[in-house]
Amino acid sequence: MDPYDTGGMGGTPVMRNAMPNDKSDRVEYGFTAGKTLWVPGGWNAQKPELSFYEGTIWYRQYFDIEKVQQGKRYFIYVGAANYIATVSCNGKRLGKHEGGFTPFCYEITNCIRDNGNFVIIGVNNSRGADYIPSKVADWFNHGGITREVKVVEVPATFINNYFIALDKATLHDKTKKIDVALEISGAKRPDKARIVIPELKINQEVAVNATGAIKFTVSAKNLQLWSPENPKLYTVTIEAGDDRISDEIGFRTIETKGKQILLNGNPVFLKGICLHDENPLRGDRANSVDDAKLVLGWAKELGCNFIRLAHYPHQENIVRLADKMGILLWEEIPLYWGIQWGNPEVLKKAKAQFSELIYRDYNRASSIIWSIANETAPIPDRNRFLAELADYVRSIDPTRLLSAACKKDQELDGHPDSVYTYNDPIMEKLDIISLNEYLGWYGGLPNECRNKSFKMGLDKPVIVSEFGGGALQGLHGDSLTRWTEEFQDYLYKESIGMFDKIDGLAGMTPWILADFMSPLRQLPGIQDGWNRKGLISEKGFKKKAFYTLQRYYLSK
Repeated sequence: MDPYDTGGMGGTPVMRNAMPNDKSDRVEYGFTAGKTLWVPGGWNAQKPELSFYEGTIWYRQYFDIEKVQQGKRYFIYVGAANYIATVSCNGKRLGKHEGGFTPFCYEITNCIRDNGNFVIIGVNNSRGADYIPSKVADWFNHGGITREVKVVEVPATFINNYFIALDKATLHDKTKKIDVALEISGAKRPDKARIVIPELKINQEVAVNATGAIKFTVSAKNLQLWSPENPKLYTVTIEAGDDRISDEIGFRTIETKGKQILLNGNPVFLKGICLHDENPLRGDRANSVDDAKLVLGWAKELGCNFIRLAHYPHQENIVRLADKMGILLWEEIPLYWGIQWGNPEVLKKAKAQFSELIYRDYNRASSIIWSIANETAPIPDRNRFLAELADYVRSIDPTRLLSAACKKDQELDGHPDSVYTYNDPIMEKLDIISLNEYLGWYGGLPNECRNKSFKMGLDKPVIVSEFGGGALQGLHGDSLTRWTEEFQDYLYKESIGMFDKIDGLAGMTPWILADFMSPLRQLPGIQDGWNRKGLISEKGFKKKAFYTLQRYYLSK
């Protein structure tokens, strides 16, 4: 542990992995066998003394490579580490990464050997005013290396990334076009690259240009489109020089037309739910396929075809599993409360986090919406920040829709009008208008929903991105007793009736699938550090409102 974030003790940097040479040698730190943490995993859930620890912890792991191959390149890949990670290998500092939910890697080719390598990663989860998220967030600040770490071996010239998507203009053609872009890394680029999709009888070779990305199209006959009803994935193999990558990719289009969302050219109603990237049964950050199966299974049982992955990038396993299970996804970065909108360095951080997320999930058919903000008030700095970010996201991924969870113009308390209006200037930049509305929970009682209506002023589809209220599972009473399952259920019934009247309603994602950890929520005997707005408790028991929403979705 390094609570003062010095990076060294007694004048010796931690990354040197120093050990006393003899009994007189002074070394004021040490990695001992008794101090261990599971990776991946947040440190808070693993040791009582780390439950609310915010600061730096240094991880050390030894690894061998059977034989370092000449002509190969090696990288340390980290799926995510919250929030700032300082990485070294064999005592050589590789770099520092900021952002707690996106992947990063560093090359170690010039500092590894066959045996006895060590990687040391210092992770600091302290909160900062110029971070994303900022100082206060309504979720638990899980610290540590929360996703997997790999040593990756690739050829000297390798495929760094690939971007494969159906050409929307050919959606209705018998022979469709697939757009492909490849990024090649290495001093000596190969002359040719190849894409193979055996099931579509595609085996196409293309010339590699001297610099930049390689862009081309391939023709596909009898292509089955990916959808929730038919989550068809094709095995796609890409070859360039000595490198070869295989992936499972689905092909679909997503767009809007007036107040409709069109999937593969057909209107779709998004029957959704919000989700945090936790395994509530374990009280830890989610990090495995089993964690993903748990929550996606609950969502399927609820009747969902859509999930809002809130409020930051979730683990890659959940996105890949959603591809297989046919669940559409909304993804976002934590542009949340308290962001320093006027700080140009924060805008750079937002662009970096979005690029890392997009580069990871571009080829996932399930991912259809990028959201650029949640519950942020319109002010000039914020408006400029989000407008520039929206343009940036579109520039690197024009294949998906943009949204943001917006706030209404009027506050509820003391406002006599029955119409909520929305005039956030950022809505002009969005494909979908999304709104969070907690009438009946934060202000008023559920029956007041009957008198409210909504006016957007734009010919765009609407998603209700949050609504709901808290309930302690197993606590019962009448429908006006707060914190009971009956109150939450009553609120859901009234809210659904209110939102159903919205002109252009194209979907909803109530808040939230399962109770989640949050230090903001400390009501004794009710919350005890958990946000209780879940439809499922942290023990896996369903509340009454789960079945109310399930019936509504089954009727759509």
